[in-house]
Amino acid sequence: QMHLVESGGGLVQPGGSLRLSCEASGSIFSINRMGWYRQAPGKQRELVATTTPGYSPNYADSVKGRFTISRGSGENTVYLQMNSLRPEDTAVYYCNVNGKRYYNSATLDYWGQGTQVTVSS
Repeated sequence: QMHLVESGGGLVQPGGSLRLSCEASGSIFSINRMGWYRQAPGKQRELVATTTPGYSPNYADSVKGRFTISRGSGENTVYLQMNSLRPEDTAVYYCNVNGKRYYNSATLDYWGQGTQVTVSS
C-alpha cells in the first residue's frame, strides 16, 4: 500500500495563510506527479496545483499568485503554501500522488484522506 498523510489544515481568517503538507510512505517505487485537489460542499473535486519533476507547476486559475506548491527534499513530500486565503477557498484538500508501488505495477493515482481548510471571519 501507498499511504498519504496530510496535515496543516484549519480555520483561518480571510487574508491569512496556511501551509499544507503531505508525506507519501509505504510501497513506493516511483512518483511521477504530486498535487493537491479540493472539494467544497456540494461541488465536484477540483485541481488546485500539481508538480512534476522537469516541468513547471500547474495551478488552477483561481489560486494563481496566491498558492505555491513545492516538493520536499526527500521527494516523497509535497507542500502547498496558501496565502491571501478567501472564503471561497474553504474545502477539504486532498493530496494526490501519481506513481508506481513496484517496478512492474501499474501507474496509479493515490489519495490522502483529506484535510479541512476553513476561511472565515
